[in-house]
Amino acid sequence: MNNSEKQTIYFEIRAGVGGEEAALFAHDLWRMYSKYFDKKGWKYKILDITESDLGGIKTLIAEVSGEKVYDLLKQEAGVHRVQRVPITEKSGRIHTSTASVAVIPKLSLPNIQIKESDLEIEFFRAGGPGGQNVNKVETAVRIRHKPTGIVVSCQVERSQQRNREIALEMLKNKIWQLEQEKIIGSLTEERKKQIGSQERSEKIRTYNFPQNRITDHRLNKSWHNLDDILDGELDLIIQAFQNKN
Repeated sequence: MNNSEKQTIYFEIRAGVGGEEAALFAHDLWRMYSKYFDKKGWKYKILDITESDLGGIKTLIAEVSGEKVYDLLKQEAGVHRVQRVPITEKSGRIHTSTASVAVIPKLSLPNIQIKESDLEIEFFRAGGPGGQNVNKVETAVRIRHKPTGIVVSCQVERSQQRNREIALEMLKNKIWQLEQEKIIGSLTEERKKQIGSQERSEKIRTYNFPQNRITDHRLNKSWHNLDDILDGELDLIIQAFQNKN
């Protein structure tokens, strides 16, 4: 993608290994990234979100637009590992959990043709915080592309038709990605290229709360200002990747 132009991505966060604590960590990651987006002046909107019982995030997909968005965030894709005492832990034991990030460029794809007969489309009510239904009309859309197994959802708009259009845009980009990489299969296979199976050993970065430390295992470099970075001060890490390149 061209560095000088405005870029748009689909930004996904998914809870991995660790149950409720993994979902709470995914929520912390989204808070960190959204604060970073604000600092950069990027525009973003949540297209789909599924929350856990304690307010964590099971899955989230957002559309993010701004200068050099993809170039600066592409190295964030992968498994992020957290080591800390969860709020659900009674005995004070440190737990290890994971969440994954995927960064997918949004492109103009007029040549991707999708047959209506290849789609399974389901409409449902958009959910709010804590799982409550905030919409009495089934405006949210979930689309499954039968040939590839890709599933996309959108619930950001009040209009069923608009949510369907956005979901189809996401689907086209994910199909394009599969075609570009010569992958035949589901989105799970594509995501595995970025995040593996979400096992703890496949981490790209560790967030160690007892030691107030973030370590990026690809750079073999650590930072000891965990709270600042979780507040959106990601430039330190991102700049380290820029310098490496």
